[in-house]
Amino acid sequence: MVFKIISVFLIFMMVLALFGRLRFPGQQKLNDIKCPKCGRYRIGKGPCACEKDRS
Repeated sequence: MVFKIISVFLIFMMVLALFGRLRFPGQQKLNDIKCPKCGRYRIGKGPCACEKDRS
């Protein structure tokens, strides 16, 4: 009985992992966008910290 519970749990986790990969196919490419000026990773949609006006 315990073996059945563990195997069903593992199958359920595998199905969730597959759906997670299918839902965001280009997520890795979007995460790896770097600033062309300084080379740092850009977080969010706003400009990089090196492009902001520091007045």
